[in-house]
Amino acid sequence: MKLNSRVLALSLALLAITPTAFAHKAWIMPSQTVISGENPSVTFDAAISNDLFYFNHVPMPVERISVTAPDGSKVDVTNAAKLKYRSVFDLDLKQKGTYRIASVNSGLTATWDENGTAKRWRGAPSAFASEVPAAAKDLKVMQTVGRVETFVTYGEPSTSALKLVGEGIEMVPVTHPNDLVDGEEATFKLMIDGKPAKGLEIEIVQGATRYRNSQDEMKVTTAADGSFKVTFKQPGMYWLETTWSDAKTSVPQAKERRLSYVATLEVLPQ
Repeated sequence: MKLNSRVLALSLALLAITPTAFAHKAWIMPSQTVISGENPSVTFDAAISNDLFYFNHVPMPVERISVTAPDGSKVDVTNAAKLKYRSVFDLDLKQKGTYRIASVNSGLTATWDENGTAKRWRGAPSAFASEVPAAAKDLKVMQTVGRVETFVTYGEPSTSALKLVGEGIEMVPVTHPNDLVDGEEATFKLMIDGKPAKGLEIEIVQGATRYRNSQDEMKVTTAADGSFKVTFKQPGMYWLETTWSDAKTSVPQAKERRLSYVATLEVLPQ
């Protein structure tokens, strides 16, 4: 009993010290980000996991994956499958330039009390009226807009696929996301609804956290023009994440809006 108590105490202490190590992280991981050759393809893993880039929790819904080609058109993925812990798919690169591969989630969440029982709902605004009781007690509704993305370049980098959609948090290429090198300063710019996002707190973590006792995260904050700078100390795959809350909802039922943005970036050696 004493041993079990000590183990429990140690586990609680570790949770208190390193909460981010146990947080679920969404990501899309390409097999490679810079490609040459004839008729290339890239394979992707997409998951929500406890450890970065290791699929050990749940798969990302593959039906939400959207790919923007270098000319700005939408292209389909192939060989898509949703497995127990990850989703997988292929992308054939038929145009030269940079592709934007994203999972975008936009909808409503609601909570209310029903005869002493807490009820939860998540779905599209169009389904809200028919699925949530109009006279629900203690009803709280929140709008969510989340983007998880990565980038792949075939040949020379381009930026047409990275044009702003104008909803939620998006990244503008100052330093191209497929032109990152360890030891060199990179500049990024984040926008909210197409406008510079000041004061966004960003966390950047290198992958393979499963094999580190510390997350070794880097934290930066955007300037008035939405920009921030970071120097990657080592080559490898990195996870960039930020969130924001405001009251700028686009649906009348919600009083609060929560935004999130995640990017998987590859940093190459010099």
